[in-house]
Amino acid sequence: MASDKLRIACTVREAREAIAAARAANQRIGLIPTMGYLHDGHVSLIDLCKNHADYLVVSVFVNPTQFSPHEDLSRYPRDFERDRHLIEAQGAHLLFAPTTKEIYPEDSQIRYEIRVLADHLCGPKRPGHFEGVLLVVSKLFHIIQPDVAVFGQKDLQQLLIIQRMITDLNFPIQLIAGPTIREPNGLAMSSRNSYLTTGERRESATIYRALQEARQLIESGERSASIVIEALMKRISKVQGSRMDYIGIVDLARLQPVEQIQGRIAIALAVYIGQTRLIDNMILEVNHGKVQEIPAFH
Repeated sequence: MASDKLRIACTVREAREAIAAARAANQRIGLIPTMGYLHDGHVSLIDLCKNHADYLVVSVFVNPTQFSPHEDLSRYPRDFERDRHLIEAQGAHLLFAPTTKEIYPEDSQIRYEIRVLADHLCGPKRPGHFEGVLLVVSKLFHIIQPDVAVFGQKDLQQLLIIQRMITDLNFPIQLIAGPTIREPNGLAMSSRNSYLTTGERRESATIYRALQEARQLIESGERSASIVIEALMKRISKVQGSRMDYIGIVDLARLQPVEQIQGRIAIALAVYIGQTRLIDNMILEVNHGKVQEIPAFH
């Protein structure tokens, strides 16, 4: 059900004025940060936030500090009017859509240093990425001051790093993880899926199938991480036009590689289909011969 009227704030001052009015009405504030070009995965995060907050804020901001010079900042998909209509239709109350200059009026001289959690997976592959994510997310937290913030589990490493920032910096915010929403062929929904050709989209279905097959291998009793990774690589290498970026099996607490699959672990991967980099993951709890898929915060 759509909200009576979606308010749009393009400046920090406008956003804080809207939030102050909601606070004065004793409303619980929920934040859904996005980079726009919304899809059903984002819609699910907005819907999830409704269960935890009275006043919903969706931010749309393509954050330049999380892109490396060779990445796709300039061509990242954008459609503000479409996003606005979708956000309003989902019943959000405030759309915060600042310019880059509003968020970064001067060159930022403060940077985060991330230890352990960024050592593997996307961390080494995208230097500076998570530092840029934390910079903009912490700015959004300070501007909006939400009671709850909702992020998707598809970006698992990002999710866990943000949770650690909340803990370490004493943000009074509850972080909620939304499950990965998938296209009919199993591909994890992402704004970057719009880059895929019809053929590439069809081939990309192999990514989730490979994760499912890895789970089945573990269910059959295999506990060697290297053997499961080898099976994953062999499966995905058969995809036409694919190029593996990484595959990792890590413990869920510290995102460090494991040799033996036991306890709470994540199978995470990044693969190029054509020129498009796609990520996905599966979280499993493996105990006493039982294998169960679990959410990030279990």
